[in-house]
Amino acid sequence: MTKSITDLPIKAGIVGTGFAAKLRAQTLQADSRSHLVAVCGHTPAKTQVFAETHGTTVVDSWQQLVEHPELDLVFISTINRDHGTIARAALNAGKHVVTEYPLSLDPKEAESLITLAKAKGKLLHVEHIELLGGLHQALRQSLPQIGQPVYARYVTIAPKHPAPRGWTFNMELFGFPFIGALSRIHRFTDLFGEVASVYCQSQFWDAGDQYFTACLCNAQLRFTSGLIADITYGKGEMFRQRLRNFEVHGDQGTLLFEGDQGNLIKGEEIKPIEVAGRRGLFLKDTAMVIDHLVKGTPLYVSTVASCYTLKVADALRQSAATGNAIALSGSLASSRSVTKGQSL
Repeated sequence: MTKSITDLPIKAGIVGTGFAAKLRAQTLQADSRSHLVAVCGHTPAKTQVFAETHGTTVVDSWQQLVEHPELDLVFISTINRDHGTIARAALNAGKHVVTEYPLSLDPKEAESLITLAKAKGKLLHVEHIELLGGLHQALRQSLPQIGQPVYARYVTIAPKHPAPRGWTFNMELFGFPFIGALSRIHRFTDLFGEVASVYCQSQFWDAGDQYFTACLCNAQLRFTSGLIADITYGKGEMFRQRLRNFEVHGDQGTLLFEGDQGNLIKGEEIKPIEVAGRRGLFLKDTAMVIDHLVKGTPLYVSTVASCYTLKVADALRQSAATGNAIALSGSLASSRSVTKGQSL
C-alpha cells in the first residue's frame, strides 16, 4: 500500500520533453501541492527551452534525475524501450513512479516491477488515459443497452507522409505495435475482461536500421465470455485515409462510433450518443496521481490490469512471429501455441 505524502509540495521530476511531458509539467506547476524540480531530455537545446518554459532545472541524464535527493516522484515520458529500466532505477532510489504505457516491453519485467513497488511501498502507476476519454466512457455507459456483446471491431489508421524517422517508427524503441500502442488492446480488456486466445498478423514496410515507413497489424481476440474482437492498427506512408472506428454488436443492438460521432442502433431506431472530447486527459491523470499520493484516493486503473493487457499484447507479438494462434491461461501465467490454421 502506498503511504500518503504529508510533506508538501510533492517534488517531481520528468524524464522526457515531449507532448505528454509538457502537459505533466503544466499540471504540476499549476497545483500548489506539487513542484517540478528537474527535467532531463534527449536533446540538450530542447530540454533547456522546456526547463525555462516551466521554471525548472535541467539534469544531464535520467540516471541523475532518479537519484536526485529532493525528488519524491518521477514521471517517465520517454521512449517505450526505456520505461522498465528507468522505473526500476527510480523505485530502487525510493521514488514514486508514473510512466506512460507500456510499463515495459517485456511482461516478465513488468511483473517484477510491480513486485518491487509493493516491496518498497511506492506508487507505480501506468497511464492509460484512453480509459478517461469520451469514447471509452460512452462505450462503457452504453454497453448494457445492447445486451450480450458477441462481436467488436476497432480500427485506427494514421497516414503519415512522409513517415517520420522517429522512435515511434522504430521497432526497437517503440516495440511491437500492439505493445507500443497498448491502449488499443487495453480498451478491450477493460470492457470485456479475460482473453482466452489470440491470433495476429503484421506487415512492415522497411526503412532500414530498425525503422519502418509503415506498419499494419491485425489481431483477433476471443474472450472467455465468447465475444470475438478484431483490432486493426496501421500507420505510415501506405495509408491515405485516417480512421478511428469502434463498433460493438450485441444480441439486442449495436454501438457504432466513427471518430467522435456515436450511435446506438436497435432495429430501425438510431439514437445519437454524445462523446466528450479528448482534451485535458493527461492533466486529469496527473491530478489524480497527486490526489492519490496526498489523500489516498483510488486511481482509475491498476498496474496489474495494465500488466495483464501487456501479456495479451505480447501473445499477439508471438502469434505474428510464428503464424500460430496462442491460447492463454486464465491468469496468463502460461500460454501455448495452437497448431497453425487452427480456429480460435
